[in-house]
Amino acid sequence: MNLEKSIALYTKGLKHLVGAVNSPVRAFKSVGGVPLFIDRAGGSKIYDVDGNEYIDFVLSYGPMILGHRNKKVEKAIKKALKKGYTFGATTKNEIRLAKLVCNAFPGMDKVRFVNSGTEAVLSAIRLARAFTGKDKIIKFSGCYHGHSDALLVAAGSGLATLSLPGSAGVPEDAVKNTLIAEYNNLDSVRKHIIRNKDIAAIIIEPIGGNMGVVLPQNNFLKELSELAKENEILLIADEVMTGFRSKFGGAQEILGVEADITCLGKIIGGGFPVGAYGARNEIMEMVAPLGEMYQAGTLSGNPIAMACGIETLKVLKKKDPFKKFEIIAKRLEKILLKEAKENGIDLQVNRFGSMINPFFTSKKVVDFKTAQSSDTKKFKIFFWKMIENGVFLPPSQFEAWFLSTKFSEKDLEKTEKAIAIAMQSLAKI
Repeated sequence: MNLEKSIALYTKGLKHLVGAVNSPVRAFKSVGGVPLFIDRAGGSKIYDVDGNEYIDFVLSYGPMILGHRNKKVEKAIKKALKKGYTFGATTKNEIRLAKLVCNAFPGMDKVRFVNSGTEAVLSAIRLARAFTGKDKIIKFSGCYHGHSDALLVAAGSGLATLSLPGSAGVPEDAVKNTLIAEYNNLDSVRKHIIRNKDIAAIIIEPIGGNMGVVLPQNNFLKELSELAKENEILLIADEVMTGFRSKFGGAQEILGVEADITCLGKIIGGGFPVGAYGARNEIMEMVAPLGEMYQAGTLSGNPIAMACGIETLKVLKKKDPFKKFEIIAKRLEKILLKEAKENGIDLQVNRFGSMINPFFTSKKVVDFKTAQSSDTKKFKIFFWKMIENGVFLPPSQFEAWFLSTKFSEKDLEKTEKAIAIAMQSLAKI
């Protein structure tokens, strides 16, 4: 496999880019080797600078649900570009996208567009604190909510220990109001509530997506919602990754809960940088200019991003691909488990809607601890064998694979063959 041009660009990029990348996972640190430099994409495929073709299961970590360069979406983008790139003023399309989003989420009366998922989450937490007049938040180990200081937190050795910064440059004071609980463990939440009377919000990914795909067990999410209500704590659902990926709307609706505040991103920008947070009127009217919670952004509601998001959601709603996604995900799960078993490889597969994740472990993966039991050395070999056989995966054991509407029967057959080869290579270790 020729990666000569990627290697050359990586070497060149080291001079003026940090690690030759602009986001850590792209550096391929957990899988080794040199990161692929991508040249172009179309439909279900992505192509690197060396001309290698891959079936794309990364899909820019979710937003390219219609595949790359959907004709209708591209037409809408070109039309918007002719009018101008950014105005620093409000446009009609902000209202149109807001209506589409609010109609898709029960209990969401108003939404505020921002530029990223990180921005959406940090704004939602500020809003929860403003609305409740309380300071502390609870987050779950293994759930990622962007790189704002208060959420870059690693849990200590016990559930009641003090939170410690998970990154250099984050002072202890920045995380002193962040409490860590364990996903799928309601008792870990109860303990915090008993000891702390000033909790403003609990933030959670309804489906874990950054420790791999991890699903709530035994009515965990419903009981968490009830516990929050009983204690006058707001529930924030981070659906930056899961929004519009399992239905036209949110995962929380499928799981039978309704968060007080919902954070969105990825698909609602259709590939452009967009984030959003929304809630019922009572909460959203705390936000400036209606209320005293200040949040602003010159590029928020960017006209090109709004046009792309509107058309993406319109096409997605018309296609309604979610039953087909379920069939494809189930098929991939079956082949992964079959090939693993035949080659004596311990494997668990978790999936939800159009997200799927194999874990190289014998343990059922229900939280961050069990996810971390995965054999990352096996994943590293598996990853590169898949790359060599034309399948582009996230370069981390703990990132979800994503499906798009452009996957063909030929794509799936090629993926199945690649999985078989990759599993056979692991049997030889």
